[in-house]
Amino acid sequence: MTVARQQNTRLMSSMAPADKAIQSTTSSSNTKREIHSDPKMLQYAAQPVYYPDHSTAKEAPQEETSSGMMDRFKVTAEVTISKIFPAGLGWQSSSIVAEEYLGYGPDTVAFALTTGLGDGIGVMAGHCAYFAAKKSIVGDESINMERETQTGLLLASAAFCSGTAWQPLVDVLQASELSFAQVFAGTWVGCGTAFYLGLRGARTILSGPCRYIQEPTYENSTTDKSLSVAIGGATGFFVGTDTAYLPAQNFLINAVGIHDTTPALAGCVIAGTSTSLGFLSAQSTLNAIYPSGKLWNDGK
Repeated sequence: MTVARQQNTRLMSSMAPADKAIQSTTSSSNTKREIHSDPKMLQYAAQPVYYPDHSTAKEAPQEETSSGMMDRFKVTAEVTISKIFPAGLGWQSSSIVAEEYLGYGPDTVAFALTTGLGDGIGVMAGHCAYFAAKKSIVGDESINMERETQTGLLLASAAFCSGTAWQPLVDVLQASELSFAQVFAGTWVGCGTAFYLGLRGARTILSGPCRYIQEPTYENSTTDKSLSVAIGGATGFFVGTDTAYLPAQNFLINAVGIHDTTPALAGCVIAGTSTSLGFLSAQSTLNAIYPSGKLWNDGK
């Protein structure tokens, strides 16, 4: 189609409907032309601002975008230090308290609840201590400790669920005489699911009284899932600390195995190391394969 120019004047119409053609007839020296606007190219409307129900926040949340792969790994490392290591250490510490001081057997509900509580306390304490120290040392005034406390509570609630599920789940899988790899995978899936369900439940309960906790939405369900997959990896690696079950198949025994002769404090450190290695392994894989803007650590 020949496009005629008329005194270098450009014909534009932003007022006409996108699905209709703008027609102009020409004089004797010009030919008829049609200009079609593609509605798919005109999607410039601002997205609506989301405010959680019952929120008392005075400012609209700022939408942030990930600046790249390095940001993903930076956040991954920060979470590992502040929450994942303390979670493993807290679980192992509480298991010692439950068995040696409270007299709970590893196959009891009380033992499972105690270790789940230790897991959650580790996450809460680690998260709050890390950001309080960071604010004090670095002088980062953007760190809002009320927000971080509520975030810690949200994550600790989910960690309580996965930490409580770990021992009963491992017991059932081992009693089924599965291979170490099958117990490893089953724990990954089972505890990852427990964490996800705990996270969604905590959002439902805590989004009312806590203004910095977003209620369950479709958008945060996808990011919650990706985080839960990585947490499942941490719980799967934690299986490697058990040196009694099929040690010949335990490919993690030399790295994170806790033996009967291992001192209690050293065992707690090894437990935190195992969850850290599992989380880093799983999350690093997700960081590499997920498209930008789809992971929990993309700054959304």
